[in-house]
Amino acid sequence: MCRAGQRLRGDAMTTTFQKRQKEMKRMEKRKMKEEKRVQRKLDKTAEKESGVSTEEIMEPLTGPIPYDPEQ
Repeated sequence: MCRAGQRLRGDAMTTTFQKRQKEMKRMEKRKMKEEKRVQRKLDKTAEKESGVSTEEIMEPLTGPIPYDPEQ
């Protein structure tokens, strides 16, 4: 009887540990999402202040770049 009780208690401790680990993962994921949200907000604010959008900066190139030997 004593051994069965120990085994059950060990399983319960393992389950508790697993639940704690799962909760820690959730908390970490929530924290990472919040950090990303804050960073995006800061980027948007900086973009508005500078007056240059990322779309203007990341303009795609179409065709070869002309070569000017005088430069």
